[in-house]
Amino acid sequence: MRKPEVSEELARRVVAALRRAFDVDLDPSAALIAVSTRDGVDYQCNLAMSLGKRLGKPPREVAAGIVENLELDGVADKPEIAGPGFLNFVLRREWLEQRVAEQAKDDRLGVAEVEQPRRIALDYSSPNVAKEMHVGHVRSTVIGDAISRLMRFVGHEVLPHNHLGDWGTPFGMLIEHHLDEPSGDRSDLNAFYQAARRKFDADEAFATRSRERVVKLQGGDPETLAFWQELVDESTRHFNAAYRQLGITLTDDDIYGESFYNPYLGEVVDELEADGLTEISDGAVCVFPEGFTNREGDRLPLIVRKRDGGYGYAATDLATIRYWTAERGATDMLYVVGAPQAQHFAMIFAVARAAGWLEGVHAEHIGFGSILGADGKVMRTRAGETIKLSSLLDEAVAQAAEIVAERSELSEEEQREVARAVGIGAVKYADLSSDRERDYVFDWDRMLAKDGNTSVYLQYAHARIESILAKAGEPAEDAPVQLQEPAERALALTLLRFSEAISAATSAYAPHKLCTYLYDTAVTFSRFYEQCPVLTAETPELRASRVQLATLTSRTLVQGLGLLGIEAPRRL
Repeated sequence: MRKPEVSEELARRVVAALRRAFDVDLDPSAALIAVSTRDGVDYQCNLAMSLGKRLGKPPREVAAGIVENLELDGVADKPEIAGPGFLNFVLRREWLEQRVAEQAKDDRLGVAEVEQPRRIALDYSSPNVAKEMHVGHVRSTVIGDAISRLMRFVGHEVLPHNHLGDWGTPFGMLIEHHLDEPSGDRSDLNAFYQAARRKFDADEAFATRSRERVVKLQGGDPETLAFWQELVDESTRHFNAAYRQLGITLTDDDIYGESFYNPYLGEVVDELEADGLTEISDGAVCVFPEGFTNREGDRLPLIVRKRDGGYGYAATDLATIRYWTAERGATDMLYVVGAPQAQHFAMIFAVARAAGWLEGVHAEHIGFGSILGADGKVMRTRAGETIKLSSLLDEAVAQAAEIVAERSELSEEEQREVARAVGIGAVKYADLSSDRERDYVFDWDRMLAKDGNTSVYLQYAHARIESILAKAGEPAEDAPVQLQEPAERALALTLLRFSEAISAATSAYAPHKLCTYLYDTAVTFSRFYEQCPVLTAETPELRASRVQLATLTSRTLVQGLGLLGIEAPRRL
């Protein structure tokens, strides 16, 4: 059985002391235990501050009552009461040594699986058929995949669904263009789409045929569906190439495009009408969810069926919720989609709840900001065009190759593999290390820097540790951990916080919290290595202990980067 996180261990003891002192029951999660930023203090508890008014006592008196009734059993020294009522904890050296040694033997590095796994339907990536993926797809794809990896690691069941844009009016235009030029080159999807659009705008006869083709497509005409499937298959090959290059875990089995939900759209509208949730507005079937208005105070409609009888995004998104909750038993509906869609999803969730499709289900829009260029605007080419994802990734690998080439001891094949890991890792980490809700500026120099909070720095840190361990030979796995120096203690504390970092990242769907932890770990190890010689330690016992700490650091970096979908080469 895995031991609780350090903060959880302290929280349990604090709430037990609170119960003994004041007969107050509190869940350990509300104990307000946090990592301290003060030198010489490991953790801080602010509980007395929040309970003072509730108990009608000064916070310092509440803090004193907790301390008097606190049973620490060797976990920490008696806490200091600071300021208006903070409790400052310093963990005992012997306890720390034992916990680090236990974590070193754990293949999950102290991270426990959840007691009650959830079944999570996770919508991410979702490119459009007949268009190549571009830089705008990076965030949804990379953030969504990291969240998927994290959730699976802690024990949840993840049902990824790649909601491809593969249905609707544009496909009539694309199919007609394909029929006009059946032997044309479709390897450049963007050029194919743009040629079809130009013809649609300039040739009224072609536009008429395109509209008629849409009717055939929606009516299930076999020939039309066959042409449509060719476009979907060609696009999927492009998407899969990008996913392979990025190291994304999505597969063809995870594709649930708009077309998949088409058979359900009529049923969605029928149920909403039967529940009395719809109104006819300007000929369209609409739902006006409570609380949504425009600037003039007018109610905002969610159009579920258009005036012409067609269906839009709202109907498809409602059908998605209905399908994954009713037929697939999802307990959570998560959408990794750009922040501008926040109101749309809020309205979708409101309607789905009113229809009873989200009863007992957690639904959340995991929004994110934009990738900006140096000019502070959405990133584009100099000509103002959208940057293809394949071009961006090729450039990342090319620039990483120049960095890797500086290390001549690697063979050409090794350099190619390492350049790929470094370049792709740099793109992903630059995205994941930023708070997803904010925009960030895409900067090659910054993301490929060997210092600072970059994947390159973490990969170099890991490679350096691996070099040390190679020289150390086989570690003594059962060697006792000795924390004699402050730098050793600081590293041990950081390593023990891996589980807390995973909890923070998963609970907030925030991969950047794990990135911050990994960077702190690498920096802390660097200080440890500078101040505590590993290979030339004073005694064999101390050398073995430091090898243990180095090994655990390496494993932590590899595991953490792996959960972000980033490789950690052993040599750089």
